[in-house]
Amino acid sequence: MKTIYFDHIAGNPLDPRVKEAMLPYLTDIFGNPQSMHSFGEQTREAIDEARAQVAQLINASSEELFFTASGTESNNFALKGLALANQSKGKHIVVSAIEHQSILHSAKFLEKLGFKISHVGVDKYGIVSRDELARQLTDETTLVSIMLANSEVGTIEPIAGLTGLVKEKGILFHCDAVAAVGNIPVDVNELRIDALSMAANQFYGPSGAAALYVRKGVRILPLLDGGIQEEGRRAGTENVPVIVGMGKAARLAWEEMPKRSEYLRSLRDSLIKELTNKIDYLYFTGHPENRLPHHASFCVEFIEGEAMLLSLSMEGMAVSSGSACTSRALKASHVLKAIGVGDALAQGSIVFSLGMSNAKKDIEYLTGAFPAIIDRLRKMSPLYTKHIQKKGDK
Repeated sequence: MKTIYFDHIAGNPLDPRVKEAMLPYLTDIFGNPQSMHSFGEQTREAIDEARAQVAQLINASSEELFFTASGTESNNFALKGLALANQSKGKHIVVSAIEHQSILHSAKFLEKLGFKISHVGVDKYGIVSRDELARQLTDETTLVSIMLANSEVGTIEPIAGLTGLVKEKGILFHCDAVAAVGNIPVDVNELRIDALSMAANQFYGPSGAAALYVRKGVRILPLLDGGIQEEGRRAGTENVPVIVGMGKAARLAWEEMPKRSEYLRSLRDSLIKELTNKIDYLYFTGHPENRLPHHASFCVEFIEGEAMLLSLSMEGMAVSSGSACTSRALKASHVLKAIGVGDALAQGSIVFSLGMSNAKKDIEYLTGAFPAIIDRLRKMSPLYTKHIQKKGDK
């Protein structure tokens, strides 16, 4: 059976060029980077090169970049580390209502330690309100954390405008950019960000490789203690193969991003046009223009997302119904609720995220099969049957 992967926001296949770069560090080059001999020097130099490659992708300096094992770890490191290191200045933190669970749960953890957490709302597209953010800031606010792009609805936030407001008050700004880095241009200096999270599996690098950017001079406490690795910010023997892979993937993303974006945007726009023309009661979610180039998301009325996912899977297509960390939870997405989608409609969410392995014929296959799936599922839906009966009575 034909199989097509439309879930790149959850994770991407490893680029063969990245795999090739990693292979020597899985076999022949195995020294501990902290060892003071030639074996350690080899891996230490490889990490230094990878750090420079990742830093280049976001226009940062190498010494401002610290490797971690996942976007979730980077977010925990940022929120907890920045909050605890700067709590003498105040214990108020502001996050957006549509943040990833790793931010929201970290905020809850800090709340138990006596921090006050405020949540800033978004509009129907998922755009954070600058005016509401301004109202949330107080003399006790030391940290604001707002994502750069949302993985569920694809919206890209106007971060530069938000950081301008926050920096005027001397408040630190962290940005979860996991869904963005490697897919759209990111410049930490233009955005005026103090800390930024990213992950390699979002741009064809290995899973288990991620990083946190921390602007030089910003105080942050480590999550892990025990060693001097990563300038004392993240203890533990470095995972050299995946770090090398992240560096190579970052270099390729930096070189190929314009070409990738143009190609994926064309596929995405075709997908959106075809599905909106062919399916009734299909509601596009997220911003229509300011969104990730490879992302299309919808809510389909009268059908549950799980039924659509399983039906598409039976036809050989892999998709998602939201964040990889929440798609198995049988409850309405907090992101969809934040943008004003009702609980019933939110249950019918579906996300198509495209990658460089996708082709025009894949979009044609999807847009040909999906309307038939929706038609079949709706015929089994009592909600749809009831709706049609009411419509006929009018």
